[in-house]
Amino acid sequence: MLFLVVSISLTVIYASLILYYRLQWLKINDFQIVQEGSVKISVIIPARNEEMNIKKCLNSIVSQTYNIQLFEVIVVDDFSTDETGNIVESYHRENISCLRLRDHIGNNRINSYKKKAIELAISKSIGDLIVTTDADCSLPPRWLETIASFYKEHLPAFICAPVAFTTNKTFLSIFQALDFMTLQGITGAAVNNNFHSMCNGANLAYEKKAFYEVGGFQGIDQLASGDDMFLMNKIALAYPERIKYLKSKDVIVHTNPMVTVRDFINQRIRWASKSTTYSDKKIIAVLALVYGFNVWILLIGIFSFVYPSILLLFIIVLVFKTAIELCFLFPVAAFFDQRKMLWWFPIAQPIHIIYTIIAGWLGKFGSYKWKDRRVK
Repeated sequence: MLFLVVSISLTVIYASLILYYRLQWLKINDFQIVQEGSVKISVIIPARNEEMNIKKCLNSIVSQTYNIQLFEVIVVDDFSTDETGNIVESYHRENISCLRLRDHIGNNRINSYKKKAIELAISKSIGDLIVTTDADCSLPPRWLETIASFYKEHLPAFICAPVAFTTNKTFLSIFQALDFMTLQGITGAAVNNNFHSMCNGANLAYEKKAFYEVGGFQGIDQLASGDDMFLMNKIALAYPERIKYLKSKDVIVHTNPMVTVRDFINQRIRWASKSTTYSDKKIIAVLALVYGFNVWILLIGIFSFVYPSILLLFIIVLVFKTAIELCFLFPVAAFFDQRKMLWWFPIAQPIHIIYTIIAGWLGKFGSYKWKDRRVK
């Protein structure tokens, strides 16, 4: 009886949350350029050992439709041991520059190299609007043009924009793409309702003056990650009505999935590690619900080996969870042109439950290795 009551309660609450996300996602209008923007933009790219990716990234920026006189690109070489910095410097273009983080902080150990890299680039930038992305990303041609137009029309202090994983047809890449697409849908849905629970530094824009008005990364610079979400939260406190989500296929940034399971788990542990420092009770409540529901499903599955009578309950809850998440994902996948990938979702569901539990636990109590640096 206990299993039944708890299962029904958790399932109803979880389903309500997911349907709420679906409703909020559908409320977001697809943005179309009505008027050209003319804001000066500084694109900032922190890069560490990205010699295999940085050229493709820069080529996609060079191909932007936005007026070349209105944007600059600043790549910050974060102590790379490969040719990353030299490749950037080989681009003899007036609006592309490379800063070496080593030249500015020496060999001093700090908590967040990425935040320091972004902070350094902003201090040298000439743009009024800061746009960040990652060195392994590919940017669509109208990326900056659309961001500038959106900024001119809505005047947001902070813009969240969509990111998608590419796939190479392997199950691991498809699994990551599905998982990440879910997070992206939740990001848009939450931000659209002024619930600032998620964003991604691979596709962000914010006013430089807003960055300085909230003290930049001061107060969050002791955290290894969080250069995106924690900054959004700081700006949201100062400008609660000026955080916007830019829903447009013209700004979807594509990035590569992790190649190995170890790298994938390390990435997700890094993301999960931020959860221990959240102060917003609503965010904590949502995370607790999602984590608790996944733990409960796993427990039912384990106990069904001892009590075969609850096996049917386990199957029903698992199927219902999958169905309600697919209901949310259909419109999100349509936006990202990835509906065909949803056939894999039921297969990935059991693995996703286990990985969510492991990554969440290690994010709080474990450590991870990122860019050849061990972080606790």
